[in-house]
Amino acid sequence: MSRKNVLIALAVVIVAGAVVGANFYFKKEKGLPVTTDVIKARDLEAVVSASGKIQPKRLVKISAETPGRVVNLAVNEGDRVHAGQFLLQIDPKSLQRRVEGNSASLQAAEASIEQLRQSIETARAQLLQAQQNLARQQDLWKQQLTTREALEKAQNDVKVAESSVQEREKQIRPQESRINQEKATLESARYDLSKVRMESPIEGIVTRRNVQEGETAVIGTMNNAGTVLLELADMGVIQAEVEVDETNLPNVQIGQLAKITIDAIPDKSFKGHVSEIGNSPIQAATQTAGTQATNFKVVVMLDEQVPSVRPGFTCTADITTATRKEATAVPIPAVAVRELVYDANGQVVKEPKTDKRRKTPEPVAVAAELKPGQTRKETEGVFVVRAGKAEFVPIKMGIAGDKYFEVLGGLKSGDEVITGPYNSVRGMTDGDVVRVDNKAKK
Repeated sequence: MSRKNVLIALAVVIVAGAVVGANFYFKKEKGLPVTTDVIKARDLEAVVSASGKIQPKRLVKISAETPGRVVNLAVNEGDRVHAGQFLLQIDPKSLQRRVEGNSASLQAAEASIEQLRQSIETARAQLLQAQQNLARQQDLWKQQLTTREALEKAQNDVKVAESSVQEREKQIRPQESRINQEKATLESARYDLSKVRMESPIEGIVTRRNVQEGETAVIGTMNNAGTVLLELADMGVIQAEVEVDETNLPNVQIGQLAKITIDAIPDKSFKGHVSEIGNSPIQAATQTAGTQATNFKVVVMLDEQVPSVRPGFTCTADITTATRKEATAVPIPAVAVRELVYDANGQVVKEPKTDKRRKTPEPVAVAAELKPGQTRKETEGVFVVRAGKAEFVPIKMGIAGDKYFEVLGGLKSGDEVITGPYNSVRGMTDGDVVRVDNKAKK
């Protein structure tokens, strides 16, 4: 055989080998690289996070109950005060004059009624004298020793005396009512005078001072709010008032434990518990229908002292709404949603796998093409690696933890579920060939 023929035969063999290798390479399904995680029992906590502000459980606003100029201001903002401690005083001069005037009016009314009582005693004495004179005239008349004129005069004197007594007794009643009115007016003036001196009703801290010595305090009316002079806060018991979204509120219950973090005190958390849940949504001042989320106020009582805390500090409360010990758990990235077909018995109907090598995919069945008794609905599940392929397994989920969902059915410990990459899990279909590559996991 010539050299030329040998080269031609060798070239034919090489080309044939290349064709066979190419066919083998392209027919081989290399598999989609994925990361996986093995299902095992874990301790889970369902947590609802909400932000809000620190507030004292007891906050007292000191307002003026009588108008006047502040003449003595004994505290500054940030001062610690005790119950009964003097805070400030409003100029008492006008109220003192009012008390003195009402006291004088009461004394005059009492003197007037005393005169009436004396006049009544005088009238009663005159009545008694007239009655005695009438009795003598009647005895003399029986003995024919007096005239009818004298007898009739004695009778008329008795009637006049009785009328005088009755008239004076009637005059004393309105005078007694006047005295009672003067007493009430005097007590009201004395009460107002006692309000010019303000003392602390609680032990706490002066968190706000809105007045300076010499300024005029204004009392509130129906249309205008009065001047809030001071705000006192009992910081011995503090609470976090947070806003919880309506979707999370049904999971929050009284007494649930919480962890509170305060922005002003970083790298530290405080224990607490839910003490109050609002029944009405929080009405925002700029709320627009359809654009504002509906939140409810939840109060979390702190179970420990917080040093250097102030009302209004921004905080976050992580409320533990449920806990599970040794629960079957699946990573959150592994959960996907697929549309499955169910038969009349609630069993999943496996649809024929589409041949990926076809240029035109098979048409997807629609609801009208379902067999009698079959339904199509979206189902939560995970892809489990079995025999080198991804198999979609519907699951029933319980509580949601920080990184894992509780699985109530569909999986068991030891199952290997696909957790990533994210785009691969979202676009994966049942039966896809996969290749586990956990080296890419971070």
